[in-house]
Amino acid sequence: MTESKNDLTNEEQETLLQTLSARFEKNMHRHETLEWKKVEARLMASPDKLWSLSEMERTEGEPDVVGYDAETEHFLFFDCSKESPKGRRSICYDRQALEARKKHKPENSAMDMAAEMGIEMLTEEEYRALQELEKFDMKTSTWVKTPKDIRERGGAIFCDYRYGHVFVYHNGADSYYGSRGFRGVLRV
Repeated sequence: MTESKNDLTNEEQETLLQTLSARFEKNMHRHETLEWKKVEARLMASPDKLWSLSEMERTEGEPDVVGYDAETEHFLFFDCSKESPKGRRSICYDRQALEARKKHKPENSAMDMAAEMGIEMLTEEEYRALQELEKFDMKTSTWVKTPKDIRERGGAIFCDYRYGHVFVYHNGADSYYGSRGFRGVLRV
């Protein structure tokens, strides 16, 4: 049987788990009531989720557990890099916006990258919840999942944290900036 391109070697898994464990222990304020052993057991049973976390890490998202959804019984990993992940900036919102650009197309779109990584983009509500844990995007901004009615009109929304507040803005979905990327969520 051949390995999938989404498989990690045993060494890559070990390195990733060490990184995630150290981050988990260092940032207990993000998940005070959770235990790493339970998270790790769930991860070991889900190699596809480990691969997605490795992609979040590779693109400098610094994923960490930020909660547990009792209804779905999932641990929630969000990108917790202080600024929008460096490996996911200078991208427009989605494939439609990318294809609509006539000149100076970015290399990718946020929605496509998220799908390729096996994660979802944060919603505005998830972004606000993340900001309750600590402050992020004080110099950058983050595309968030855009409501259908806004997207149908050509727009997309993004968020950042300035002046002690979370701000939600709009822009053309085909726009892209060196300081705007996206944050993801992975449910494990």
